[in-house]
Amino acid sequence: MYIIIGLGNPGMEYKDTRHNMGFMVLDRLAKRHSISIDKLRHKALIGQGVISGEKVVLAKPQTYMNISGQSVSLLKNWYKVDSEHIIVVYDDIDLDVGMIRIRPSGSAGTHNGMRSIIEDLGTDKFPRVRVGIGRPTAGRDLANFVLSKPDRDDLPILDEALDKAAEGIEIILYEGINQAMNKCNG
Repeated sequence: MYIIIGLGNPGMEYKDTRHNMGFMVLDRLAKRHSISIDKLRHKALIGQGVISGEKVVLAKPQTYMNISGQSVSLLKNWYKVDSEHIIVVYDDIDLDVGMIRIRPSGSAGTHNGMRSIIEDLGTDKFPRVRVGIGRPTAGRDLANFVLSKPDRDDLPILDEALDKAAEGIEIILYEGINQAMNKCNG
């Protein structure tokens, strides 16, 4: 069993913002595999199903980004999975718009949601799928940037990236993380 976590912020005011790329990837994955993410459990909206022959729980923490680790920790303990079977997908300002980067482990970088997860799990040894959103222009507030909707020119690039990230998760489940990195990174 795998738990696939999409990071974002709950509420309509954050829908379709850069910081909700994780939620958007999970929506794509759920649609592709007819999984409803509609039950509130463990401080997350969750849905269960099968992807690439693996039982999965798709989860969107409802704790707000900076304390996502609370929900992830509850999910891990309830489903009794190893951290290597938790896949986290999230936005990344350190990647160009639309770039996908899959890694088996690593630091939180500048991402507060990831920092919370690593702290609450006590490890950084879990796969992650990062979706590049680019950096704000000089002088623009970072929080304002990530909590705003992408520029119109970036929408087709991000649309393709969301599909590619969902595909990357499917490859992780079916062929393993190394194949997913080889096929999706870049």
